[in-house]
Amino acid sequence: MFASPWIAAIFAIFFWWFFTGIILLIVRRADRAGAASHRTSVVLSIPLLALGIAGLTISAASLSVANVYLAFFSVLLVWGWIELAFLAGIITGPERSECPDTLTGWARFVRAWHTLSYHELLLLCGLLVVTVITTGSENTFGFWSYFILFAARISAKLNLFFGVPRINTEFVPKPLHHLKSYFRQGHITVAFVIGVTFLSLATACFAERLISAETAPMEAGFALLFALAALATLEHWLMVIPLPDAKLWRWMLPALPTTSKTGQSHEL
Repeated sequence: MFASPWIAAIFAIFFWWFFTGIILLIVRRADRAGAASHRTSVVLSIPLLALGIAGLTISAASLSVANVYLAFFSVLLVWGWIELAFLAGIITGPERSECPDTLTGWARFVRAWHTLSYHELLLLCGLLVVTVITTGSENTFGFWSYFILFAARISAKLNLFFGVPRINTEFVPKPLHHLKSYFRQGHITVAFVIGVTFLSLATACFAERLISAETAPMEAGFALLFALAALATLEHWLMVIPLPDAKLWRWMLPALPTTSKTGQSHEL
């Protein structure tokens, strides 16, 4: 059953939604409880990071349907911990103040980089770890899963910085409220064109590999990658198309003590 590409695609979509929702839930509850709760949630979830790395190592040894799923799930654990550490305000950057309205151009970009630099470096370290684990192995689906998430996240951040028509601040946690001053709402830029084109081509490429796959593990693996790349592409289009995607998670989150400004939000 799990060898079916349809099951693999549903698996990818469900766990993308589920992991995003769990992280948002943890962060929202920590917002209600205080800064110490953010630190506690990150520390207590470190075993999940270790479990993800172990799962990647085990799954890289051979190419089977079970190992393809294990690699994908393990990447979500690694990625999820890094995102939790960021959203909790534990691993962000040295700059934690709002961007002055008068700051423009290169100076604004440098200041924005300082707000995220530690997180970006951690994402890069994660990519290097996954690369080392999977290089030369039979099962490289873990690497490609992480790479899609990595590329999509970098593109999304650049687009929020350079400007997109729809920006949602509803799920921005308290430790990262200063980041909202670096977002720019406006017409799409060349950054959006490049990002959505790259992700669309990646989706098409994985679709072609899925169609031509000759073994069950390859079918399952490319179905997972196709679904993940398609979701990343959709998330980019939701920066332009007015659809209420925040409703996917809002219903499961506890209300904040104060009303927050809402717009349109994007992924984990």
